[in-house]
Amino acid sequence: MKGMIPLFLLNIVKAILLGIIEGITEWLPISSTGHLILADEFIKLDMPPDFMTMFNVVIQLGAILAVIFLYFNKLNPFAPSKSEVEKKETWSLWFKVVVAVIPSVIIGLPLDDWLDANFHHFLPVAIMLIVYGIAFIVVEKRNKTVKPKCTTLNDFTYKAALLVGMFQVLSLVPGTSRSGATILGGILIGASRFVATEFSFFMGIPTMLGASGLKVLKFLLKGNSFDFQSAIVLLVGTLVSFVVSILAIKFLMNYLKKNDFTVFGWYRIVLGAILIGYWLIAM
Repeated sequence: MKGMIPLFLLNIVKAILLGIIEGITEWLPISSTGHLILADEFIKLDMPPDFMTMFNVVIQLGAILAVIFLYFNKLNPFAPSKSEVEKKETWSLWFKVVVAVIPSVIIGLPLDDWLDANFHHFLPVAIMLIVYGIAFIVVEKRNKTVKPKCTTLNDFTYKAALLVGMFQVLSLVPGTSRSGATILGGILIGASRFVATEFSFFMGIPTMLGASGLKVLKFLLKGNSFDFQSAIVLLVGTLVSFVVSILAIKFLMNYLKKNDFTVFGWYRIVLGAILIGYWLIAM
């Protein structure tokens, strides 16, 4: 028992660090998966592989709860402070979110295990980091001469939602970044950075709730179960992710009032290059 206590506490500290990484990288368009894969090389939880596969997805629940917490009034169609028109607009927003999620459900569910087995590695993640880093730089350069057509969420059409949903399918490949792909998609179809980012946040609610539920179900169907240590480690990681996500979301929305996504593009390229270098050294 005495030997287990330090190991348990060490796992708690590591879960806190991973929760911080998840909370920051889930909402910034820099790929939480890429960062977690890199972190796993240096912050290894002393837990079984099945648990780690599930853990890296389920701590996203904390990030999702942060969005619900920060945008609760905007997302609540039953808010007594809203007029009937505002309630209808809120319902319309939710229907658009559902439409946007459909492509990932249809394409993502059958490919989930295959993508994890074949792309959840250094090289594919690094390549996606660099590709989408370049894409952000190119799109932002183009945007200097293009005025957005959609400047409020009410202007966001069902067609636009479906198109952004198709971009979200691209994020099924690890390293792409769900927020990165959907924000890029929103900007390319004419939405402002602010609108594209907020809609990306809201798309994440059903997407990540579904992904987390799927991972937990697969974890349990394999005959695994939660003991006290694994439950606490998962809870701590999720809670830290929630708190840090609140700060990350506030930072990003304030940042976008005066800046664009170019710096994130360069960051992705640098991180991708680091991953490739590390992969070559480790070979």
